[in-house]
Amino acid sequence: MTSRSLLLALLGFTVTVVSAVAQPTGLQKKDVVFGPTKPIKTKLPPNYSIPTVDISGETARQVIVDREAGQYLGHPTTMLLEDGHTMLTVYPRGHGRGAIVYKRSTDGGLTWSQRLPTPKNWETSMEVPTLHRVVDAAGRKRLIMFSGLYPIRMAVSEDDGATWSDLKPIGDFGGIVAMATVITLQTPGQYLAFFHDDGRFIRGGEVAANTQRSPHTNFVSTAAKPWRFWVYTTLSKDGGLTWSVPAPIAMRPDADLCEPGALRSPDGKQIAVLLRENSRTYNSYIIFSDDDGLTWTEPREVPAALTGDRHVAKYTKDGRLFISFRDMTHGSSTRGDWVGWVGSYDDLVKGNEGQYRVRIMDNTKGADSTYPGVELLPDDTIVTTTYGHWTEGQEPYIVSVRFKLAELDAKLKR
Repeated sequence: MTSRSLLLALLGFTVTVVSAVAQPTGLQKKDVVFGPTKPIKTKLPPNYSIPTVDISGETARQVIVDREAGQYLGHPTTMLLEDGHTMLTVYPRGHGRGAIVYKRSTDGGLTWSQRLPTPKNWETSMEVPTLHRVVDAAGRKRLIMFSGLYPIRMAVSEDDGATWSDLKPIGDFGGIVAMATVITLQTPGQYLAFFHDDGRFIRGGEVAANTQRSPHTNFVSTAAKPWRFWVYTTLSKDGGLTWSVPAPIAMRPDADLCEPGALRSPDGKQIAVLLRENSRTYNSYIIFSDDDGLTWTEPREVPAALTGDRHVAKYTKDGRLFISFRDMTHGSSTRGDWVGWVGSYDDLVKGNEGQYRVRIMDNTKGADSTYPGVELLPDDTIVTTTYGHWTEGQEPYIVSVRFKLAELDAKLKR
């Protein structure tokens, strides 16, 4: 590592009606190119041996959250409030950047409101918006929403999303997919947020200012080529209102680690972070922390069954994990589709393949899909929401799919 790169890293500082979406039912082999095309370097098997449950043709499970003729709608995140049925979602009106759209469901995602009013400067968002619940040391709850590039900005709601502040910078630093995950720390009111950058936005300046297109287009800038991918954390000690200078936690010189998806072990003592590998030459990666995010293990590859982008995880009531992501497994017949993984936290630790995968929906255009939200309703129903090219030849739109793992288990036994 050069002295310059080390210094930069360390200092870087009307209700929508439920509607079915027609889908083919069989698994289809795809030739997907998304990101650099290089010889595969992974020494792990390029494909998985666990079974796949295909629910992509089960249109009764699908709800259209939003769709606009001729307009790209993408990259949603969701938040389920404590009442167990109010769900919020935000997403850009465009690919990775664009005016932020905001909607609410009061019935667990079965129906959705019209687009809700938002502050005027939400129209200036340059990145994927992300929603998170935080609680300060005094027990006061708030919602926060981030929008990245330079600088990373945040909006705050103190009334469960009824009203919101403008987007305001959280510091003199930037990043991509900010914040992909926010994790509660052991100390009340403290949170650790995760994001990544490829050298263009962490300190802003000319490179960030001259970037002419979304970083999600293979992370290529017209101003300068990315120099190295780093995964960062930033700490809040006041319930999400202010955030520290970023600290780098993961990098590999031969891989492009990004889009961190963090979760805790069932006993709460360990944090695991799944990482996209954007060079497309390795599988996805994982890192662990046993000291609440102070130190981290070296990144190691995960099995092909978990290889993909923008992992979002939730535990179901029986203790199993459901993880939603874009399938980028090297040898997968569903590459580029919206998929999920079912297994245990122990599988992550031991590097096991898991129990099975689920093909949620068929994306009809390359790998342009799936920045998912995942919520668990009180009755153990998983409601997962994302964007994709669900209708061939048309712009992507936002769809929610609902199921219980018991239903998938039953299909597996047939």
